[in-house]
Amino acid sequence: MTELLPLDPDQLLTTTRSVRKRLDLERPVPLEIVKECLEVALQAPSGSNRQDWHWIVLTDPDLRRKVSELYARSFDAYRNSPGYGGFDPKHDDARQAVQTRVAGSAEYLAEHMAEAPVLVIGAIYSSVPLSQDNQAGTWGSLLPAAWSLQLALRARGLGSAWTTLHLAYEKEVAELLGIPERVRQGVLLPVAWTKGTDFKPAPRQPLEKVLHVDGW
Repeated sequence: MTELLPLDPDQLLTTTRSVRKRLDLERPVPLEIVKECLEVALQAPSGSNRQDWHWIVLTDPDLRRKVSELYARSFDAYRNSPGYGGFDPKHDDARQAVQTRVAGSAEYLAEHMAEAPVLVIGAIYSSVPLSQDNQAGTWGSLLPAAWSLQLALRARGLGSAWTTLHLAYEKEVAELLGIPERVRQGVLLPVAWTKGTDFKPAPRQPLEKVLHVDGW
């Protein structure tokens, strides 16, 4: 088993970041370590214990490049859309400074995604077409495991970044990788060793702004 960083549970949970510019894009990542982390992720809960998740791990440079090209195309459309998170007139100066840094980091990832040694797509089998209404019942059986994967990677000195923009081209990615029609993709994680392991908790809104006790 890979040696773990000396992090207590709260440190692990509060310092697992979306890592982009600090991904080491030149250091190979052994497939066995990714499998080790996925074994941890498979302990996550799923609805009725169905465990319908699937994990597509991309190490082939050509496949990583093709998926990354679709991601970059989607990111370019997002960057030029009104909903782009890089700027919001409602933000104060401090919040805007943070968002500007995040936007620059996201742009870097879009440009360098193909260089990540490993890409992991988390997906889930759906026996019926996804509802147009609330889909929490489906994604609640995949996303906890994907987060557990990120935690397991962090504990071993690797980083990842939660991304979903490739889903604008979900069908194209499915065709490229031979993913069956009823297996729906939920997240794309670029994975690499991190440059240093000294990550810290990020600024967040005060709990009082988002906490509702006994009703809204």
